[in-house]
Amino acid sequence: MPENSGKVYLVGAGPGDPGLLTLKGRECLQRAQVVIYDRLLNPSLLCHAAESAELVFVGKERGRQALSQDQINDLLVERAKAGNTVVRLKGGDPYVFGRGGEEALSLAQAAVPFEIVPGVTSAVAAASYAGIPVTHRGLATTFTVVSGSEDPSKSNSSVRWDLLAKAGGTLVVMMGLAVIGRIAEELQRHGMDPDTPAAMIQWGTWSKQKVVTGTLQDIAGKGEEAGLKPPVATVLGPVVGLRESIGWFDHRPLSGKRILITRSRTQASQLVRLLEEQGAEPVELPAIQVEPLDDYGALDRALLSLDQFRWTIFASTNAVEWVFNRLQANDRDARSFGGVAIGAIGPATAQALAQRGLNPDFVPVRSTSEAVLEELSSRQWKEVPVLLPAANIGRDALEKGLASMGARVERVAAYRTVQSAGMGQRAAAELENGIDAVTFTSSSTVTNLVAMLDSRKELLDGCPVICIGPTTAGTARKLGLRVDAVAQPHTVEGLVGTIADYFK
Repeated sequence: MPENSGKVYLVGAGPGDPGLLTLKGRECLQRAQVVIYDRLLNPSLLCHAAESAELVFVGKERGRQALSQDQINDLLVERAKAGNTVVRLKGGDPYVFGRGGEEALSLAQAAVPFEIVPGVTSAVAAASYAGIPVTHRGLATTFTVVSGSEDPSKSNSSVRWDLLAKAGGTLVVMMGLAVIGRIAEELQRHGMDPDTPAAMIQWGTWSKQKVVTGTLQDIAGKGEEAGLKPPVATVLGPVVGLRESIGWFDHRPLSGKRILITRSRTQASQLVRLLEEQGAEPVELPAIQVEPLDDYGALDRALLSLDQFRWTIFASTNAVEWVFNRLQANDRDARSFGGVAIGAIGPATAQALAQRGLNPDFVPVRSTSEAVLEELSSRQWKEVPVLLPAANIGRDALEKGLASMGARVERVAAYRTVQSAGMGQRAAAELENGIDAVTFTSSSTVTNLVAMLDSRKELLDGCPVICIGPTTAGTARKLGLRVDAVAQPHTVEGLVGTIADYFK
């Protein structure tokens, strides 16, 4: 084996819920120099990989594939022999209908070192999220998982449907949507009770999971009526009857609701996670992008002379992130703020500062500029030098308010926000496809989404609009939108709670 030979990790990504990725799987992703990934996995998992990692999509679906299996095998060998740490990220478990065995054999034959990192298989997890235990005392002490990707009526079928029909327990059919009707007929022909409880689970464990129940004799028709599309797992057996009593996934406050997120992609992760925990399907459509400045001269000068300021007030987590990026670029750290009082507008901003070793001296009870100024008015500001790192554009209410109290305010751009490019068509398509609520977390997200829709702004008519605070709500109303709710408190957590309350 060459000295520069790398290593391949065949990692099971789990069935869809990103929280089901194993700790070892995450560690492998964090170390990977190359990630070769499938179609049926949550794309958010790729965020665990380093920014420098090469991401290669090799997804396959019926009738279409990016690369053949042989090409994937060759790619794994090639990247590893180039000295890379390679993660082959596969939906579910690599060895459960994942062709992981073929890839492992190919690596072994090429003398490339590899490890298998098992994943949670959708054969069990999809049923669990549908409220169906694959085993249950008194109902099923065994379960069988079978591929339904071949026609059961073929004379040379590799699946013994005659034996499965009489095996008892629970039968889970993977990848069998196209032939589930013929599978049901075959099982009945060999003696399985037509009234056997059945469930079809589409996108199991994802926030967009959909479940259809029936019996062996009618489940195919019900799945077709419901418009189910792959991926679908079908569960057959008495345990399906437990769903009515112990189903939990479908009963969360926002189950089945599609919520549009207009926040920048770098800030959306917490909102996405909280919405998914409540059962919603977040639809990310960033109306703004946060980008670096073309010239950091003014910010660097301010940060290199922090001892001239008595206060620095951060209005957002973005301001915290970009200020500390520049401190690091200038070989400085949190100690530069020694002797400077720190203000943080909002609990998320305070937390971002705390993570970097700064405990704010001031965090307002409410986060609107007007409320912040009211709280600050009890302090002495005459001739007090204040640094306000902020976006290149945005409201200057805080700057003007402090100046009116006598402070000497220096507002410095730390980053810039721009309208996301090429999103107008996608915004219209998502709204036409059906959105249950639109969320806005800043005035710029409102302004930019309306601009992106242009002449199709009427697509927002009748769609509930929920804003993070009164300032954002005011901008929405000025642009002709009906605001249905404003978050209380004005935080991401408050926004999600307000959405849940709205749909009650």
